[in-house]
Amino acid sequence: MRRIAVTAAGTALGVVLLLAAKPHHTVAVPGASSGGSSGTSSGGAAGSGSASGVHTVTGGTVQTQWGPVQLKVTFDGTRITAVDVLQQPNGTPRDEEINAQALPILTQETLAAQSAKIDAVSGATYTSQGYIGSLQSALDAAK
Repeated sequence: MRRIAVTAAGTALGVVLLLAAKPHHTVAVPGASSGGSSGTSSGGAAGSGSASGVHTVTGGTVQTQWGPVQLKVTFDGTRITAVDVLQQPNGTPRDEEINAQALPILTQETLAAQSAKIDAVSGATYTSQGYIGSLQSALDAAK
């Protein structure tokens, strides 16, 4: 009888912990207001055009462990229509290989989500964090 009670209590605790866990589908953005970061953001965001119509905003440069990431985001009104990568880590052939795979995926996710709440690309964590950080600074500047 005691074994059943312990098993039931353990199962209940496990369910409570599982339900309390936060989903892991978003990435902490370096330089965000939530505290420490592995990268730092430098420079500001600059924009052109107006809040209505087509305009572009350049996100801040985010320094990652492997190099800077900076984006230029094009809007049609408030809708993101394009993302151009102005700077990316490119010190080694491996950097270029990672970015050739990761950046199109990140851009596709951005256009689908219409926000910086996108998943990181596996194997390109630092590039993903830099991308999301620069994207968020561009979105903030566009407001």
